[in-house]
This record gives sequence, structure tokens and C-alpha cells, in this order.
Amino acid sequence: MSYTGPEFDPPQQRRFRRAPLAVGLAALVPGALLGWVVYEGVGRPGGDDAGQASAATPKSAPASPDDDAKAPVPTPSGSLAGKVILIDPGHNPGNFQHASEINQKVNIGTNWKECDTTGTSTNAGYSEARFTLDVAHRLRALLEKQGATVKMTHDGDRPAWGPCVDKRAAIGNDAHADAAISIHADGAPEGDRGFHVILPATVHSGAADTRPIVGPSRTLGERVEKDFAKVTGSAPSNYVGNGTGLDVRKDLGGLNLSTVPKVFIECGNMRDSKDAALLTSGAWRQKAAQGISDGLADFLSN
Repeated sequence: MSYTGPEFDPPQQRRFRRAPLAVGLAALVPGALLGWVVYEGVGRPGGDDAGQASAATPKSAPASPDDDAKAPVPTPSGSLAGKVILIDPGHNPGNFQHASEINQKVNIGTNWKECDTTGTSTNAGYSEARFTLDVAHRLRALLEKQGATVKMTHDGDRPAWGPCVDKRAAIGNDAHADAAISIHADGAPEGDRGFHVILPATVHSGAADTRPIVGPSRTLGERVEKDFAKVTGSAPSNYVGNGTGLDVRKDLGGLNLSTVPKVFIECGNMRDSKDAALLTSGAWRQKAAQGISDGLADFLSN
């Protein structure tokens, strides 16, 4: 709102007998106008517009569209700043359409094994590959929010199958990841419930040598197991790991060929109706991602 300035009496009609008054008013008018100009410049104390700039006050120039381009790029901050994490969403939604490709054999160190598999699904048809990619996306968002650099083994940016298990390990190795995790869900019989984390066994054969990563991978797995249980409320597997939520295997190429700390997590059993109800819930999948994120952060902060 602009100021209107102080009011003053309008000039009186000129009459000969009141010439002195007219002269006096004529002398007052310039003074009043000068006062109004000053009033405009400094503003009236108090009132609705007190503290606002007047129309005569210079305003800052609007920001140029190029200002953002000139601004320095902020350095990632957070507890995971500077850390590189590999997320490996198990399988691929298109694997079932590429049987010949995923059945080709690759060397996993201990022996030769299929490039990949289709994964499992719930009885209603919700696939493991869809589940793992969804959790991976949620997990990536959580980790990047904490400043981490996240690499994915696949994310719709490749042909609709794979990559093979040896390539999945190589992606984490080439990224020099500080930690890597492969996300899965199991396909055990009804009644088998709960989650478990798979750790690499000591393997020294051919291209595989897990000896440098066995220790840190166990620490990573223990942190993920603890935080996953805490956040999701899920119990450790009742059919693998003797209630510890941990399992050690030497037949998984993704672990055998890794040169960085890495674990797998089976988030639940898709063939059990109670577990399936969790795995198909978006709210629960967010908890799963949070539990994994917390475990990774615990590992990397120590």
C-alpha cells in the first residue's frame, strides 16, 4: 500500500479583503509539499505499513535465471557422505522371457552355474523380481538422502534380463563399493517364515577368493540382521540359520566373486501366506528398506 501523505487544508478562495491570509497560505503550500515528500521518503512510524519500503525506496533486482547455474554445487552431506554402496536387486522382471540367456553357465569360482534364475513369486503371482526392484528403489532413496553414492546392478537400463551373477559381483568390485547387498525373497514351503541374511563362506578357488571379505561381510550381515528385525518387527527365519537370522553359503557367485564386503538378504518367504501379506505391502517394503539402510549405516559408521 502506498502512503497518501499528510492531509492539509485546500487553498481558500481568493478575496481582496483577505489578501494577507492568501499570501500566508501561498507561503505555507510549498512547505507542506516539502513535508509530504519527506514523509513519503521515510514513511510514517506505526500504522499498517510501518517498516515497509516506500515507492521511492530502491528494490533489489530479481534473481537472474542464470544465478542457479553460477551457484556452487553443494557437497553431499550426511553420515554416509563419501561412501559407495552397491544395491543388487535379485533377478530381473524380464528373466522369464529369456530362458536361453539366463541358463547359460558362468564360472562362480567353486563351479559353473546358471547366469541367473527367474526367482520365485507369491501364490497370487507377485514376483520376487518386482519385489526386489521396489525395495532397491526405496533403499537407494534412503541412502542417497544420507549422502551415499549408490550403484545399482540393474535398474531398467539394460536388456530385460540379467545381468549374470558374475557380472553383478564385478559391478560392485569395479565401483570399489564400501558395502554391497543383494536383495531377495525366498520360495520355501508354507509355514516356513521369517528373514535371513546370507554371508560368504571362505572360498579360495579359481577366480574366487573371499578370504579378505569374510570378516567384514559377517559384521555387515550382523548389523543388517539386527536393524532389519528391529524396524520391520519380523522374526529371523524359522527354517534357516537356527534362529540367528544368519546363513553361510559358498555356492553363490555374487558372494564368491565379490572383492568388497557383501551379503544377501532373503526378506521373507513369498510362498507363506503370512509372509506374503507383508512382502506385498508397500508400507512394509518401506520398513524393509529402512531396516537395511540402518544396517548399512551402522556398518559403515564404525
